[in-house]
Amino acid sequence: MAKLSVQQIRERAIEIVRQSPNGIRFSDIVRRILQESPETSKNTIIGSIWDLDRRFPDSVHKPIKGVFQPIAEGSSPLTVPPPSKLPREEDFYGPFADWLTNELEEVTVAVPLGGAGLQKKWGTPDVVGVYKPLASHRIKFDIEIVSAEIKVDPTQPVIAFGQAAAYRLFSSKSYVVMPRTIPLEEYGRLESLCLLFGIGLVLFEPDVEQPNFEIRVRAQRYYPDMYYVNEFAERVYQIDPSLFNKLFG
Repeated sequence: MAKLSVQQIRERAIEIVRQSPNGIRFSDIVRRILQESPETSKNTIIGSIWDLDRRFPDSVHKPIKGVFQPIAEGSSPLTVPPPSKLPREEDFYGPFADWLTNELEEVTVAVPLGGAGLQKKWGTPDVVGVYKPLASHRIKFDIEIVSAEIKVDPTQPVIAFGQAAAYRLFSSKSYVVMPRTIPLEEYGRLESLCLLFGIGLVLFEPDVEQPNFEIRVRAQRYYPDMYYVNEFAERVYQIDPSLFNKLFG
């Protein structure tokens, strides 16, 4: 195949964007065109489409950095509507606790806590884990609490972020866990906030059988306020001593 002209590259790029209603990354567009036309210079492709949204504002929208999304004719930029029937958040607590422990390896033990009845919405993570020294560790260290707020409703990133931020009072690390159906613009803002404030971000499929959790932003470690650490630990103990022993024993 002959090398593509700048105009041909842009036309093909717009076609690819239109075929991707949920948005497509700039690098993926470049890769697609390069695979279809290997004779075309990669630099030429990049130089032709980097400002696609500015050249074709009626057809292409950039909801977040590095992502192009098509604009439906006569409407605003496309977004992903929330599912008509959402699964229960509680169904993802256990799978995420297992993933946090066995896949991400952020904690030694993790448990669902959202339904434990701690009676403080802003102080009750959906999942809480503890990273603590084991008998086999030659060098011991202080325990770390890791908290997570899970939402199945893709329209609630602000609520999820606010709660995860509140958990930093007693947690060394805090995570926001959102479904992949979150609108791109909302995701872009949430990702930026998580990076700014050191809160972790995990995306998942709203499918109980295969949630496929994926880390997008690693949580940063902070020193929590020990007053709130002890307050949190005391509330857990008062509600369920066996749960307290599992986490902190």
